[in-house]
Amino acid sequence: MTSSQYHFIRNILFRFDAEDVHHFTMRYMRSMEQFGLLKCVAGRIPSSKPVECMGLTFPNAIGLAAGLDKQGNCIDALGRLGFGHIEIGTITPRPQPGNDLPRLFRIISEEAIINRMGFNNVGIEEGANNVAASKNFRKSGGIVGFNIGKNKITPNEQATDDYLACLRGAWDVADYVTVNISSPNTPGLRDLQAAEETARLIEALKQEQEKLTTDRGRRVPIALKVAPDLENDNIADLAKVFLDGGLDCLIATNTTLDRSKVEGCDFADQPGGLSGAPLTDHSTEVIAAFHSHLGDQIPIIGVGGIMNAEHAQDKLKAGAKLVQIYSGFIYHGPPLVKSIIQATA
Repeated sequence: MTSSQYHFIRNILFRFDAEDVHHFTMRYMRSMEQFGLLKCVAGRIPSSKPVECMGLTFPNAIGLAAGLDKQGNCIDALGRLGFGHIEIGTITPRPQPGNDLPRLFRIISEEAIINRMGFNNVGIEEGANNVAASKNFRKSGGIVGFNIGKNKITPNEQATDDYLACLRGAWDVADYVTVNISSPNTPGLRDLQAAEETARLIEALKQEQEKLTTDRGRRVPIALKVAPDLENDNIADLAKVFLDGGLDCLIATNTTLDRSKVEGCDFADQPGGLSGAPLTDHSTEVIAAFHSHLGDQIPIIGVGGIMNAEHAQDKLKAGAKLVQIYSGFIYHGPPLVKSIIQATA
């Protein structure tokens, strides 16, 4: 598929509700993969250079960020498009429907998306079963990450229990687990980014990681995903917590609450997290700021506003080992994946 072909299809799909289109395209891709047709659409994937990170070998530097495959039931289809790793979720211990509709909005003029999905997902048990059922992507060397969160009704005082439950449930099928404490769409969740709260959470997770590694005979790295809406002092404090706590990886960044770059646009006043092109530069700045504290001791996966291969390279230059895309994939499709593979090979 060429860029012009994708944009033709995209312009048709963008005439319809964003979440309806999401569900339609995910079903379509699963069906195409089941019948062996998706490889014809995807075409040849460029050769790539493996990347070592978290003790894992990633086939290439480009991954799919959490939020697109929330249930973990489209891994093989998405993997056919060239992604070296796919992060599913966010998954919570118990199934939940998420926030009320509508909750997903495109700001097309700015190549941006606002979402307030609210961790709609099938729960850890079914999510783990879905991942276990995906075979082809893992056989080809693809890496699957499990993005986990707390249920909306769980108070922050009991949030650790939710994260531990998800860690245990994902352990046998995940290549790595990402702890999401930075979504703006679960009330109070970002309060867990306070240094003391984060330190306690990481300590509990690392203790459970050590226990599960012994009990189940395999080690699963733990990453943590942060928001872009952090001040320099917050970044310095969190970096120290990560180093002291032995975090395996940092993912920077999640969506932003800042609307300064989309002010006056349709839907700009909708509550939720903003992603896409307005986040490009700031996300890269946050990556560079964390890297200045972490150095090479904790690897960083860079995500936020990657709309072309140059943006991906900028994040790698800022200190990221790997990159992930989401909104860029919505706006530019499979050709963006291939261009990033070529640029980072």
